[in-house]
Amino acid sequence: MTPQNSAQDPEDTVDPAGGAFPARSGGAAGHVHPSGSVEDADAVADDLVDTDEDAEGESGGDAPDGPAGEAKQPGAGRRLMESLSARSRGEGWEKPEGDLAKYRSRWRSGVRFVLQRVIFRMVVRSAVTPQVVMHRRVKSVRGPFVLVANHTSHVDGPLLALSLPWAQGRLLSTGVATDYWFDHFFRRIFVRTMLNAFPIDRGGNRKNSGTSRKLLRAGVPILVFPEGGRQSSGQMTSFKPGGAALAISVGVPVIPAAIVGGYEAMPKGRNWPQGRPPVRVVFGEPIISDEDESAVDFSDRIRGRVKDLYEQHHDEVLGADAPDEEETA
Repeated sequence: MTPQNSAQDPEDTVDPAGGAFPARSGGAAGHVHPSGSVEDADAVADDLVDTDEDAEGESGGDAPDGPAGEAKQPGAGRRLMESLSARSRGEGWEKPEGDLAKYRSRWRSGVRFVLQRVIFRMVVRSAVTPQVVMHRRVKSVRGPFVLVANHTSHVDGPLLALSLPWAQGRLLSTGVATDYWFDHFFRRIFVRTMLNAFPIDRGGNRKNSGTSRKLLRAGVPILVFPEGGRQSSGQMTSFKPGGAALAISVGVPVIPAAIVGGYEAMPKGRNWPQGRPPVRVVFGEPIISDEDESAVDFSDRIRGRVKDLYEQHHDEVLGADAPDEEETA
């Protein structure tokens, strides 16, 4: 069955965060906001050591001086959406060198297209009934971003990757545990070809520290599961602020996404879905942090967006009331 695609919010609304998003050219750009003193246990915690300098200017160019120029200048939300859609945002990022160059490799993305969009799509359709709902502004995003989603099962990464438009998803990279996926030759080949994966160190090893930040600066979007692991009961847990801090420090937007039905289709302990249950991937409107918003506050706002997307589609997909959230300390 062909995945169902539809657009949310046909009206031309804007994100309340407002503010123009600066164009990227050459070095680091974007506002740097305080990330707070909370220790981050997320997979991208090792990327939060450095911060970028504030960038000057906006991608939309300078407006004429005087009242006439002020009258013609678009609103903050409009400038944000125009800059996220600008072709210049997809260009001018740092050129990856050495081992990082493979993450922007054209022939590797071609192989990934076949694996994700042909082979894995057929496997998915044989196991579940996939559906995709996407805010129309997701298709207009140019350049790198942080994709943030709830984590329901082992198929979440490939499912999110193949559900994105190819223009946004062809370079999408996912962090995976080094000690499991990269220490075994065949597993390493699989995750690198299927997910454009990069290694995440666990247990205090910092050999690969800073990789996700370097990839974003090289124009490679990153997938983050801020819950820190797969859900054990089908209920969304708290979000760790690492992904939000990463987006803030590099100056890239966040695309919130909710996977509805993934846990019910393949919870922990089940190796394969039964009966082709429905699984819907919902992509929300891209957002950026407010100028003085901390990583913790931005992470909470992202979680609220993901939770809203999940609850809006839960009954339609699963036909039952959404479960109560787990109590968090």
